[in-house]
Amino acid sequence: MLARLQLSSPVRRGQPLQIRLLIQHPMETGFRFDFSGSAVPKNIIHSLQAEYGGQTVFRAKLGSGIAANPFLQFWLLPQDSAELKVLWQDEQGESGQVSTRIEVPPA
Repeated sequence: MLARLQLSSPVRRGQPLQIRLLIQHPMETGFRFDFSGSAVPKNIIHSLQAEYGGQTVFRAKLGSGIAANPFLQFWLLPQDSAELKVLWQDEQGESGQVSTRIEVPPA
């Protein structure tokens, strides 16, 4: 699974930073049928969490109402430079992650 993180700029200590995440994933609900009439198995991202500096800063439980290639955004108040890592897992046991280093300039 491919994913992309985008951060708003500029990064400032203690100022809200918008994080945007796009994950390429089919997000099959289990309600569709293929051309042969067989049900397409359910496969959605069911859990997602973001860690900043080793601490969980965002967590989401997703359901079948989320579209394919989900786009999510959340806010972060960076205090120090650290790695932002986003991890997720889908119904078929596949997991993925994307990370970036957030550099907070000195005050």
